[in-house]
Amino acid sequence: MSEPPSRPDAETTEGDGGGEGAEGGVPGRFWSVRRVPAALAALTVLAAAGLLLYDVAAVRAGRPGMAWRRALAEDLATLRLDETPVLVGAGIAAALGVWLIVLALTPGLRAVLPMRRAEGIVRAGLDRDAAARVLRDRATEVAGVQSARVRVGRTSVSVRARSHFRELDEVRADLDAVLDAGLRELGLAVRPALSVYVDQPSAPRER
Repeated sequence: MSEPPSRPDAETTEGDGGGEGAEGGVPGRFWSVRRVPAALAALTVLAAAGLLLYDVAAVRAGRPGMAWRRALAEDLATLRLDETPVLVGAGIAAALGVWLIVLALTPGLRAVLPMRRAEGIVRAGLDRDAAARVLRDRATEVAGVQSARVRVGRTSVSVRARSHFRELDEVRADLDAVLDAGLRELGLAVRPALSVYVDQPSAPRER
């Protein structure tokens, strides 16, 4: 018997960029929370702001400023914009800024495939590896299929099967029918294109 489909990952979305309207519309991809980049950026800004605020408060209180800040101010006053340290620092800052912008504008969570939503505000998603396992089990149930490898992408499903008996055309036709029904039963919002390849192990050569 085939293994029943894994329970999809259900979660509510915040700031979903799918642009779905009425019920039954095609939902967009899930957006990653991106906790690690957000936490690193917040901690960096907080640490830098707190250090500068402490130094400014110390100077206002009549105490000397930190030596590293005075040295840094002197170095920055003498550096030219076309010098290597300035260009390297500007490049690193620009690369980090572009990285944060890309993270903010892209959904992420490429491993989760959105599922159809009939009603309510709860959305469900199916992990691509779980979908591949379900389809692989379906494929190996077809008569004549010795083994199968399934790769599930966001827009396509590629199946490579090995047949040890029966004609390849018959096996391929059965696989097309079984996997087509399997894709419908997964309940994905956007049905991926199916590609099926079938081959047979080569006969051993006589010595």
